[in-house]
Amino acid sequence: MAFDGTWKVESGENYDAFMEQMGINVMKRKLAEHDNLKISIQQSGNDFQIKESSTFRTKDIHFTLGTPFDYSLADGTEVSGTWELDGAMLKGKFTRKDNDKVLTTTRVVMGDELVQSFNYDGVDAKRTFKKQ
Repeated sequence: MAFDGTWKVESGENYDAFMEQMGINVMKRKLAEHDNLKISIQQSGNDFQIKESSTFRTKDIHFTLGTPFDYSLADGTEVSGTWELDGAMLKGKFTRKDNDKVLTTTRVVMGDELVQSFNYDGVDAKRTFKKQ
């Protein structure tokens, strides 16, 4: 399972603009730049157990590919959606509960890096994680 392991954020591209488009205030955006996010992923067939831990919070997430679930983003934004596996890429599509706008995200492993890309309301961003 290529996604299995612990991944620590190393860099981001256009992440502040993405968060601003999401409506996240400047203080939370500045904190997110230094969140030291780690993602631990364990896959068993179509089931995923993910633990997100940062300077500010720890969250356990469980989902099954193709099965809708609710999730609360780090800033408290509530979304509902699904993850699908498309070849070697995880693709997520989530709808915000407060405004019905769609957030899409992908995760792909490239060597010892996990690259997560985001799109929300026309703004793209990317975060790169290194395997620990």
